[in-house]
Parts: sequence; C-alpha cells; structure tokens
Amino acid sequence: MPAPADSPWSDRPDADAERQAKRMAVLRMAARQFNENGFRATSMADVASALQVTKPTIYHYFASKDEILFECVRMGLAQIREGTARAAARGGTGLDRMQDLIHAYALAMTEDFGICVSRTGDAELSPASRAKFRALKREIDAILRGLIDEGIADGSIRAQDPQLAAFLVSGAINWIAHWYRPDGPKSRDEIAEGTVETLTRALSA
Repeated sequence: MPAPADSPWSDRPDADAERQAKRMAVLRMAARQFNENGFRATSMADVASALQVTKPTIYHYFASKDEILFECVRMGLAQIREGTARAAARGGTGLDRMQDLIHAYALAMTEDFGICVSRTGDAELSPASRAKFRALKREIDAILRGLIDEGIADGSIRAQDPQLAAFLVSGAINWIAHWYRPDGPKSRDEIAEGTVETLTRALSA
C-alpha cells in the first residue's frame, strides 16, 4: 500500500522530484551569487546563507563549488543549444532561421544560467569540466556557423567571412549578459527583439 502523500516515507518518484527541486534551488541561487559577486568571491557558505540552509546541506547535493559552477554553465549552454537547434530546424531561409536563433540566444543571455555562461570564464573550471564546457560551446558555434553558410548559399545573408560573422554575432549576444539588469528600462523580450533587428540589418543581403 502506498504511503500517504504527506508521509516522510513518500513514494520514490516524489522523493526524487523533491531532491531535484532542491538541487535546482541550489543551482539557481549559486548562479545568481556567481553572476553578482564572481565565482572566486562566492563561497559555499554564501550560497547556503542566501538559501537559509546550512553549508553541509549544500554538500548533500553537490561535492564541490566546481561541480556547482559546471552544472550552472552546462544548464545555460543547454538552454542556448536547445533554442538555437530549434531555430535551425525550422523552415525558411537562412536569415529567417538566424533571426529565430538570435532571439532564442538573446533571451538565454537574460536568464541566470545563460548569464553565468557569459560572465564566467572557462579558466574557473577544472580541466575536465573545461573540456566539456568547450565541447558544448563548439556545438552552438557550429549551429550558428551552419546557418550563416546556408544563408549565404540561398542569398539571404551577406558575409564575406562567415567565421568572422559568426564570432561577431555570438560576441554581441553574449555581451548582453554583462549589461542586462532585470530591473532595467527594457524587458527581456524587448532586448531580444532589438538584438534581432540590429543584427539582421548587419547580416541581411
């Protein structure tokens, strides 16, 4: 017979869901602390204090600060990759899909994990985590470069140097994370739409 919903011996799926929710709470708070104060200046005690839990509670879910940082940037890169991959898979010209990609990428740069990707240098990661981080970034760069190549081929994008164009686009979008503020004068959607408009003018044939 299954235990009552409010029992501490709840069914395993509920226990797993609770654990995942707590892990996510740690990651989100850590990302905010890293973004505001820097990775090196943020301690596990700072994260625990912000969550109003003890430091051992944090270690119950993560072995180290490096593991937390890698999970934060991995989730940020996953958000970017999913958005860019969806855009690339849609119909339309290379420029049409590039506009969708830019919009998704720009939105990611206004969220905690996306901001963490841009504000945290990979030198902060351990060698093993750094290699995984760079591999994920290469996947995103390949999607972006592929769309630029397709846009040039179908005549919707103008770029003499596709690689340089890809670097400039990703650099402009990544920099959003350095100046975006949730309480700023523009909403996330306004920033994303403005980024699409500006970069489209630069790329459009």
